Amino acid sequence: MADQRTSARKILKVRAMLAMEGQAPVQGRTSDIGANGVSVTVPNPLQTGQTGHVAFDLLVDGEPFPLQARAKVMYCIFSSGEFKAGFQFMNLDLAAMGKLSRFLR
Repeated sequence: MADQRTSARKILKVRAMLAMEGQAPVQGRTSDIGANGVSVTVPNPLQTGQTGHVAFDLLVDGEPFPLQARAKVMYCIFSSGEFKAGFQFMNLDLAAMGKLSRFLR
C-alpha cells in the first residue's frame, strides 16, 4: 500500500470530535496532521469515501485554535484494537488554513 499523503506530517495528539453524515458524533484522538488532512483513531470503523466534520484544537503560538473542517475518509485500518482513519480536508476556510500553516512550521 503506497502512502498517498501529499504533504509533510506533524505529530498531533489531541481529542477530536467526528460528526459523520448520518451518524451520531463520536470522540476520537488525532495522531498526526498535514496541510491536506488529519489521522484520527476511532473506536469503530468508518467507510472510505464517507464525509462529515472533524473538530479539534491546534495550539498555535501558545493559543488554542478550534479547527473545524469538512473532511472525507481516505482510509480506515484496524490497528492495536482501534481503527485509524485518514481524513482529507475539504474546503478549509482561510483562517483555518493560516493557523494550520503556522502550526506545521
